[in-house]
This record gives sequence, C-alpha cells and structure tokens, in this order.
Amino acid sequence: MKPSLKIGGLPLKIATCASILLFLAGCTRVARFFYLSSYDRDIRSATKAIESAHDDAHRAEAYAKRGSAYSEKARYSKAFKLISGDEYDNLFGLAIKDHDRAIALDPSAEAYYTRGVTYYDRAALDAVVDGHLMGSEAERKVWFEPAIADFRKAVEKDGRLYLAWDRLGLSHETTGELDQAIGDYTQEMALNPLGRSRLADAYCTRGGRSSSPKENKYDAAIADYEKSIELGATADGCSCDPYNPLIWLYTEGRRYDQAWGLVHKAQKSKKWIEPEWLDKLKKESGRNS
Repeated sequence: MKPSLKIGGLPLKIATCASILLFLAGCTRVARFFYLSSYDRDIRSATKAIESAHDDAHRAEAYAKRGSAYSEKARYSKAFKLISGDEYDNLFGLAIKDHDRAIALDPSAEAYYTRGVTYYDRAALDAVVDGHLMGSEAERKVWFEPAIADFRKAVEKDGRLYLAWDRLGLSHETTGELDQAIGDYTQEMALNPLGRSRLADAYCTRGGRSSSPKENKYDAAIADYEKSIELGATADGCSCDPYNPLIWLYTEGRRYDQAWGLVHKAQKSKKWIEPEWLDKLKKESGRNS
C-alpha cells in the first residue's frame, strides 16, 4: 500500500479539506466585512448630505437614509452575532434619533414609513429566532406597536404607498391580528400584485385558526380556505396550504363532490395531497374519483 502524502503531519485529503474550510470561513469573514463597510459608507455619505443640505426636505431625506444605514448595520451585526446587545442598542438608538429628526423636519409618508421599517426590523429580530415565532401574540404585539403606528401614519398621509400597507399587513399577521392583516393586504392588492399572494396566505392562515379545536368554526374556515384558493394560493411549502385542510373539511361535512373537485384541481396543478385524507375521502364517498 502506498503511503499517503502528508502536509504538516496531516494526510493530504484532510489537509485539503481543512484548507477548504478555512478558505470558506475566510470568504465569509470577508463578505461580512464588505457588508458592514457598505453600511459605514452609507452613514458617511448621509452625514455629508446632512451637512450640505440647503433645505429641510433634503436634510430630512439625508437623516432618514443615515437612520436606515444605522439600522441595517445593527440588524446585520446582531443577526450574525458580531456585536453585543449594548452595541446593538446603541446603533438602534442612533437610527431612531435620525428618523425622529427626519420626521420633525419633514413629516412625510416616506419618513414615517422609513422609521416604521427600522422598528419593524428590530421587532422581527426579537419575534423570529431560527424560523420560530417567539413569545405570545400579546408580547409580539408590544414589539410591533411602534412599527404599526408609523405604517398607519404613512398610509394616512399617502394611501397609495403600497410598501407601507405591506409592512402593516406583515406586522398584523405576526401579532395574530389576521382580520386587520386581511384588510391591509386588500388595500395593497389594489396597488401592487404582491398583495394578492399576501392576501391568499392570510386567508389560509385565518382558516387554520378557525378550524382549530379551540375555535371550531368550520363554516368560517371553509369560506377562508375557498377564498385563499380563489386568490391563487400557491401551497408551495413556503406558504400556507388551503387545499388539504379544505379537502378534509369537505369530507367531514359529506360534501364529497366538492372534495373530489378540489382533489382534481390540486392534482391538475401538481399540488401534493395528503394520502391519508385522500384514502378517507375514497372510503367515505364510496368512490375513487
């Protein structure tokens, strides 16, 4: 057997893998450095714009941009655990201070929206950890209250600012206020196509709540699931699936024709159907299609 080539006392394969890992780790550090550097450049650029502004409107715009840069730097650094909690609080404080100045100088819809995004981003960091919602709906509502207030102010000033409607809907959805979220997304849908997919997902989520053992409102759930499908729910794994629970509800209510019609629609669009529920439908309806 041929002896394995060694580098620094390590077999070549191990040394190569170690080198690759170190290289990738180095690339990650470099990428993070450039991200943080871009925020610092934005902060410096906005600071110069503040100093050279000739009127309140341009000065407010520069303050808002610097506030957003502080916020993004804080959010990115906290997400990757690059700073302490105190450092994060300090950056966030600088961001809000700049946004407050922007609103004082020019209380426009955009100024309120921009500050709302900063509040929203902080609330989202606290509310979602590793893809899981943290705290109760009441606790999350407290986190999102400042963002919701700013987004509401923004749409009061400019009802066509669809981004504010979108963030308002996302905030209400995260805090469990689904009726409000549906209203927000309905407003957004009239202005921007994204609102339609948001609305489909919100109806589906509300349907899931209504069909839970705690609520036991099956008719309301059916109506919401049907609305979700009508709006074009994708059920792609990243969004709420209205098809399977609606098939189950139709079957439970002995509405077999509707259940089979939905199965055929789902199969035609290549949506996954829960085999157990399909078997239940076959058994209870006494048919295979």
